[in-house]
Amino acid sequence: MLRRTLLGLGTAVFAAVGISLATGAVPAQAAPDTIRIDFAYYNPVSLLLKDKGWLEEEFTADGIAVEWVHSLGSNKALELLNSDSADFGSTAGAAALLGKINGNPIKSVYVYSKPEWTALVTRPDTGITKIEDLKGKRVAVARGTDPYIFLLRALDSVGLKESDIEVVLLQHPDGKNALINGDVDAWSGLDPYIAQVQVDHTGELFYRDADKNTWGVLNVRESFAKKNPELVERVLVVYERARKYAIEHPDEVQTALIAAAKLTEPVAALQLGERTDLASAGTIGEEQKQSILAAGQVLQQSGVIKPEVDVAKAINDLIDPQYIERALKKLAAL
Repeated sequence: MLRRTLLGLGTAVFAAVGISLATGAVPAQAAPDTIRIDFAYYNPVSLLLKDKGWLEEEFTADGIAVEWVHSLGSNKALELLNSDSADFGSTAGAAALLGKINGNPIKSVYVYSKPEWTALVTRPDTGITKIEDLKGKRVAVARGTDPYIFLLRALDSVGLKESDIEVVLLQHPDGKNALINGDVDAWSGLDPYIAQVQVDHTGELFYRDADKNTWGVLNVRESFAKKNPELVERVLVVYERARKYAIEHPDEVQTALIAAAKLTEPVAALQLGERTDLASAGTIGEEQKQSILAAGQVLQQSGVIKPEVDVAKAINDLIDPQYIERALKKLAAL
């Protein structure tokens, strides 16, 4: 009788917390009231999504609102994710790796573009024509972003180190202004600000290498993804539709960029037409891993990543293709 009583009590307790003795299943987490997602001038798909309201349409029936937060750079997007101020954030792949290594609990789940969004820029009056000319010069850059990683890789390619230059830490638009005003000699910049310097201020791109630009990736907070895997998939379904729409309607993407970033048409056309590849984006996997690994190895050699860190393992922990794989299956079934 005692045994039957205890079993009965146990069953009642498990039933009270919604756990089945037969299946061991735990009840699903309640859906959030709001999904917080970033928009960034370096992520044109995000601007189109925000402009069209397609995510809002997707989640209206669920009673889930969409809150847009502005990322001024990968470092700012990572700050938003780390502080639980955003659920999804747009960064460069290598910047996401640095965030992951530094304890930011994120997963990279989607590729929104294959950009050449960074280059080394100077003014005509500086006499700088090659990477070696940067030795001893003042160079503006935003630490923790693809332009910062690009700068380190450029220096490494000619045997220079960060200590060989005077780094001036500025967010991207401030770096642009510092170069224009003569406060720095060079700038490792980001579009659309690079395009502005080219079109409006006779800036010169003295070093470019598209392969040293890591992919544009969409990251999600791990805790959000674990609690809401279906919502992550639904966000990616809408993102993928928007990317394909953007490829077919470039004029609308350009209009969205001009309105959001307050750009002139020639500046937007330069960024989107020459240096933004949306067609190669979408899935995330081995190609992105190899690109980020090449950047990570240079960062480790430069001392930015500690020698004891297993960079390849960190990349495997970062990149998680399961959500976009399921999202693509859903799209194919429609």
